[in-house]
Amino acid sequence: MKRNASKMVALVFGIMAIMLPFFAGDYPLQVGRNIMMYMALAISWDMLLRSGQVSFGIAGFFGLGAYASILSVVHAGIPSWLSILFAAVFSGLIAFAIGLLILRLRAMYFSIVTLALGEIFRIILQNMHDFTGGPEGIVMQGVIFGGNANRLYWLTLTGLCISLAGSYWFENSKIHFAITAIRNNEISAQSSGVDIFKWLLLAFVVTSAIQGLLGGIFVQSYGFATPDTVFSADFMLLPIAMALLGGIYSTTGPVLGALLLGIVSEWLKLKIPYGHLVVYGIMIIIVILFMPRGLKQLVRQSPKNAERGKA
Repeated sequence: MKRNASKMVALVFGIMAIMLPFFAGDYPLQVGRNIMMYMALAISWDMLLRSGQVSFGIAGFFGLGAYASILSVVHAGIPSWLSILFAAVFSGLIAFAIGLLILRLRAMYFSIVTLALGEIFRIILQNMHDFTGGPEGIVMQGVIFGGNANRLYWLTLTGLCISLAGSYWFENSKIHFAITAIRNNEISAQSSGVDIFKWLLLAFVVTSAIQGLLGGIFVQSYGFATPDTVFSADFMLLPIAMALLGGIYSTTGPVLGALLLGIVSEWLKLKIPYGHLVVYGIMIIIVILFMPRGLKQLVRQSPKNAERGKA
C-alpha cells in the first residue's frame, strides 16, 4: 500500500512539474530550473555515496561537462542538443580514466582527491586561453531553443528525469546489492564474490556522466562558461546539503531536501549573496551532528512516536 501511495504521489508531482510552464511566468520557471538542477546533482552524489565513497568532485565534473559542451559547439560546430550528450560521454570517459587510478583509495583520501579534481580541471581550462577563453570564459552565439523559457525548463526537467532514472536503476538492480555490501563491509563483500573495483568504477563513471550532462544543460541554457561560474562551490555544497538534509542512501531523500533547501537558497542568495555558502556549510554540520539520516529519519520516527503515545 505504501509503495502504491508513493507512486501515486510521484505521478502527481511529475504531472505538476511538466505542466508548470503553462501556468507560471519566467521567474518561477527560473527558480524551478535551479531547484531541479541542484536536485539532480544531489541525487547523483547520493548514488555514489551508497557505495561508501564520499565524493567532493561534483562541481569538477559539472564544470568539465559544461566546457565540453560549449567548446564542442564553438570549435566543432556540434548542434547544441548533441553537445549535451557529448558532455555526458566525455565526463564519463574522464571519470573512467581517473577512476582506474583513484578508486583504490578509501575514506578521506578518496574525498580529498575528488575535491582536488575540480580545482585541477578549473586551473587547466583557465590556462588554455586560446581554446577556452581563459579566466574570461567563452560565449556562444545564442542559447539552445532561442532562450525559450518553457523549453529550457523542460530541458532541465529532462536532466532531472535522467538522474532519477539512474537512481532508480541503482536501487532496483543487482548494483544495489553490490554497492550496499561494499558500503557495509568490503571484506565480507569480497569474500562473497563481489568485484569491488568493478562496481565502484561503474558507480563513479555513471554519476560523473550525469553530472557532466547537467553541466552541458546548464551552459547551453545560459550560452557562456567561465571557470569561476561552472566550477563554483555552489555546485558542490548545495547538492551535498540537500542530500544530507533529506536523507542519504535513497532517491526520495535528496528530492525532499532539494525542495526545501532549494527555496531557502533562492532567498539566501537575495539576502546574503556573498555569504550563502557559509549558511550551507553550517547546515551540513548541523544535519551531520543531529540528524545523520536526515528528514526521512524524522518522518519514519513520527508514526512510531504517535503509536507509543496512543499506547
